[in-house]
Amino acid sequence: MIQKKILLLLFGGYALGCSALPSQQFKIIKTIGEAWKDIDQQSLRRAIRSLYESKLVSAKEHKNGSTTIILSLEGKKKVLTYQIDEMRINKPKKWDRKWRIILFDIPEKIRKARDVFRYHLNQLGFYEFQKSVFVHPYNCKDEIDYLIEFYNLRRFVRFVEADSIDNELHLKKYFHLLEKADR
Repeated sequence: MIQKKILLLLFGGYALGCSALPSQQFKIIKTIGEAWKDIDQQSLRRAIRSLYESKLVSAKEHKNGSTTIILSLEGKKKVLTYQIDEMRINKPKKWDRKWRIILFDIPEKIRKARDVFRYHLNQLGFYEFQKSVFVHPYNCKDEIDYLIEFYNLRRFVRFVEADSIDNELHLKKYFHLLEKADR
């Protein structure tokens, strides 16, 4: 449990570095601070040593005697598995007028993976264009790549970016993207 909390805290630091909005940064800092208070220092050292041995983190020693703990690529993957149900697609201030289309043909023998993949697409706000074709207006490549890797579906799933779709008026209404000129 403490290892999970440490990984999430380290990922929070990573998220802080990637976050551009001050409101998001303050929320992350508050969450990290509250979680950090709950960790016993001796347990913390044991958990970090264990994480280091499992290659989920690495340590960088500095000349001044301090140590920086860095979340490894494997550690980042593990953290994301803890938060797969909290994954969201960020809505930019301005739409880039591209459609992201997910096409998949996942075999019946791995139906559970297909069903859970479809579930996640619905949770992320995709529009079900056809049974195995989903559409979204915002950049979601990283989220889809993560789901594909997590469920080991790379050979069954395609990601397409398109400039137009013949019935995009319906999609624009669905995603509330209509501009005055489109109405």
